[in-house]
Amino acid sequence: MTAQKSVLQLSVHEESIRKKAWKTVSKCSGVTSVAMDDKTGKMTVVGEVDVPKLVKKLRKICTADIVSVEVVKPPEKKEPEKPKQPEVIVNPVAYWSNQYQYHPATYASSYCPPCGYSRVVVEEPRPCVIL
Repeated sequence: MTAQKSVLQLSVHEESIRKKAWKTVSKCSGVTSVAMDDKTGKMTVVGEVDVPKLVKKLRKICTADIVSVEVVKPPEKKEPEKPKQPEVIVNPVAYWSNQYQYHPATYASSYCPPCGYSRVVVEEPRPCVIL
């Protein structure tokens, strides 16, 4: 069922009857909005509601007639424009010969010197002396 805009003519002559009619319409499932003109007695109901059932409920309270029923087109939703992201250009660095070599460009945000492991090689080892 699509959303409908229905205009109903009510004979409302007391405030208590107007409140009961308003309460009855607002309790119905599928009602999106309700508006009432007190001078003319016309009530406008918008939503996915069964209008004959609504009039049947209102006739228990006051005299109600259907003036018009129109199909309401839903507003077209426009997609919000997404902010453009800057293009990321990746340039491979050709001058890095060793992939395990320290590269300062890699650690630009924090400086950490490379850890170097050194080994001392003695050409003439001392003989082991046990006393």
